[in-house]
Amino acid sequence: MSEYNSRVVIITGAGNGIGREIAKRFAADGENVIAADKDEAAGEETVNLIKASGGNSLFIQTDVRKEFDIKTMIQDTVKYFGKIDVLINNAGVSSFKPLFELSAMEWDDIIASNLRSAFLASREAARIMKPGSSIINISSTRAFMSEPDSEAYAASKGGIYALTHALAASLSEKRIRVNSISPGWIQNTDYENLKEGDHLQHWSGRVGKPSDIARACKYLCEEGNDFINGENIVIDGGMTRKMIYE
Repeated sequence: MSEYNSRVVIITGAGNGIGREIAKRFAADGENVIAADKDEAAGEETVNLIKASGGNSLFIQTDVRKEFDIKTMIQDTVKYFGKIDVLINNAGVSSFKPLFELSAMEWDDIIASNLRSAFLASREAARIMKPGSSIINISSTRAFMSEPDSEAYAASKGGIYALTHALAASLSEKRIRVNSISPGWIQNTDYENLKEGDHLQHWSGRVGKPSDIARACKYLCEEGNDFINGENIVIDGGMTRKMIYE
């Protein structure tokens, strides 16, 4: 399949962790991957890894907090590839701070990074997307359960959950599907250093890996799965369903 016949997939926050694994997974299946990240070195490393494995990828430096950057990302993608088939809103920050120390500026930064960015990128991509295209938002199990000092992060991820079904409704006439994934504990580095207890507290018997999320992204945007729309899939080894008694 030539690069012009393959799908064009934008992944924000593709410079490391879950985003990088998603990018590698789509590229390995012959898709054209736009690796967007504000960290130029990390984003270019993702692209180099993909190209070293025979894949096709382009890095676009993008600070998703900035509307201009998001619009430029979309415009550059269309300029280079002529279309957008899949958008995966993965970029975000995880920041926890005591409630009475969290400033309004810090709150706004987390909301802009995690939630506002998903809205802006989805809106701009949907202007270009054709029927059959797909948007996937990365939420979190923290949209449904919390620990202390997580107000801004939880609010941003809960907002993504709600934004997903609102976008699915608004874009239904264009036949653009919108779904979200809520990861639980996904270990990006040093997986081998986890303790047995870390794994055994999950019903699945292990801590999650970025590849678990990448496979779900592939599943959600497969053409034959077009009856999945406005849905959120929790991928957490069963933790949010687990009753815990002390």
